[in-house]
Amino acid sequence: MIKRFTIKDLALNVSIVLLMIFSFSCNKKLEITPEHAYGQAVAWNTMDDINSNFFAVYALFRATMATNNDYLLWGELRGGDFASVQRADLKAVIDGNLNAPFPQLDEMRDWRRFYAVINAANLFIERSPEVLKKDGRYTQALQLVDVAHMRCLRAWAYFMLVRIWGDVPLLTSSYEGQFPTVARTDKSLVLGFCEKELLSAMDYLPFYYGGSDPIQSGNYHNYDFSRFSTTIVGRLGAYGLLAHIAAWQGRYADVDVYAKFVMDYMSQGRLTYSTTADITASNGVFKGRGQVGSDNRMLLGFTLFWDHGETGTSGFGHIESWTLATPYVAKSVPDLYVPSDSITLMFNDPQDQRFRFDTVQTSVVDSTRRVVAQGKYIEPSTFFSATPMFTKIKVFTSGKTTDLFAVFGSNIMFSRMEEIALLRAEACAAIGNTTDALSILNGRRANRGEAGYDAKKDGDLIDAVFMERRRELLGEAWRWYDLVRYNKLKRTNPAFNKLIDQGGIYWPVSTAVMEANPLIKQNPYWEGK
Repeated sequence: MIKRFTIKDLALNVSIVLLMIFSFSCNKKLEITPEHAYGQAVAWNTMDDINSNFFAVYALFRATMATNNDYLLWGELRGGDFASVQRADLKAVIDGNLNAPFPQLDEMRDWRRFYAVINAANLFIERSPEVLKKDGRYTQALQLVDVAHMRCLRAWAYFMLVRIWGDVPLLTSSYEGQFPTVARTDKSLVLGFCEKELLSAMDYLPFYYGGSDPIQSGNYHNYDFSRFSTTIVGRLGAYGLLAHIAAWQGRYADVDVYAKFVMDYMSQGRLTYSTTADITASNGVFKGRGQVGSDNRMLLGFTLFWDHGETGTSGFGHIESWTLATPYVAKSVPDLYVPSDSITLMFNDPQDQRFRFDTVQTSVVDSTRRVVAQGKYIEPSTFFSATPMFTKIKVFTSGKTTDLFAVFGSNIMFSRMEEIALLRAEACAAIGNTTDALSILNGRRANRGEAGYDAKKDGDLIDAVFMERRRELLGEAWRWYDLVRYNKLKRTNPAFNKLIDQGGIYWPVSTAVMEANPLIKQNPYWEGK
C-alpha cells in the first residue's frame, strides 16, 4: 500500500532548509546554502520519496513567499494605498526607502530562498527518472506530470525574481555546496526561458487533478480533487502565469491570447467568479483552497491550512496579522491601514458592494455627519478615525469572525478569475480592442454593484481598468506591479519614468548575496544609497 503523505510528513525534508534560510541574518559564519541542505536531505528510491519530494518543493515555495509577509510587502506596499504609523520598517517600504537598515528589509533583499526553490525543482527534474527504474508504482505518465509541475514552479520562481530584482542568475541544473559563481542573465532572456518552460509543460498539465481529466485521472499523489482543487499548478494557472510574464514585458497581444484561454476554459478548471460576500467572508475566497461550496475561486496560489501544518506564526503570509485591530483582535491600532483619502478616491460609486458611502443613512447613523460608510473591505465604523481598518481579508484558524488571541489562516492568492479578467481588459485596452475591454470591465463592475464605465467620470479606458484593479485587488500584492505596468504604458509621471529608466523599480540586492558571489553587482540605481 502506498503511504498517504500530508504536509506534516515533509517536516524532515523542509525543516533543515527553512532553518538555514532563517539563519542567514543571524549567523555570519554560515556558508552552506539552503540548496546544499536540500540536496543532502532527500532520497530518490521509492514512490514514497517522490511523494515527499514533490510536496517539499511546494512547501519550500510557500515558505519563501509567506515568510514575514514578504510576498505582500514586495507587491502591495511600495507606492500603494496602505500606511503605517507604528512600524518604521513597513513605512520604509511604503516610501521606497528599500536600503533602510531594518532586519525585515535586509531579509527581503536576499534572493537566495528563491534559488532554494529553483534548485529543489531542478533536482526533482534530474533525479525523478531514477525512481522509474526502482519502483514500479511510479509510472512514466505520472513522472511527466510531476516534471511539468517542477518546470512551472521554476518558471514562477524566476518570474518573481525578475519582478523584484530585474536581471538575475539563470540556473537550470542542480548543484550542491556553495552557490555557483554565475553572473546575472538579462531579464528578457530569463522571462523568455520562463515562457518556454511553461509552454513545454502545458501538454502534461490537466485542467484539474484527482478527477476525470483525461491527462490525469483518478487520485494524484494519493489525493482526490477535494484536496488539491486549484492549489497546485494546473493548465489554467500556467496560462495565467504566461499572461503575467507577457504583461510585465509589455507584450499585450500575447496577454490577450493567454488570458482569454483562461476565461474561455474556466469551467473546465471548475473556476468561477466571486461574489463580494465570497471575498470578504472569513470562510470565503481567502480561506484554504479558495473554495466556496464546490466551486473554485483561486486560479493560482498557496494554501496556508493550519490543520495541514502549512501555516506558521501570525505574520506567516497573513496580511490580517498587520491590518486588524479591535474588535477583531487584541490590538488597539493596526500596523497597516488604508487612509481615508485613498478610500474616498477608490470607492466613488454609491452602489459599490465592497465599500461605499450611504447618503440616505440606512446603516448605523453618525449624527455628526451626513455621510455614513458601508461595506466590508473597510470597517465602516473606523472610516472617520485616524487609522481606517482594512477588513477585506480576515481568516482565523479558530473559525471565528473575531479572535482576541488569533492565529490567522488566509491563503496566498496570486491570481483569481477577477484578476486575470481585469488583466485581459488591460491588454485589450492597450492594443485598442475597446469592445472587449469595455465588455470585461463592465462585467466586473456590474458584479460589484457599480455602474458601467463613463469616460467623463472614469477617465480614459486604461485608467478605468487600472482603477478597477486597484479597488478589486486591494491587499492582494498587486498594487506595485500594477503601478509599474501602468506607468510603462502612460509615461506621464516624470518621477516614475525615472524609476523605470534607471532601474529603480527593482529592489537592491543584499550584501550577503554579493559577498557570496563576486560576479553579482548592486543594481545601479541603489549604488551609494
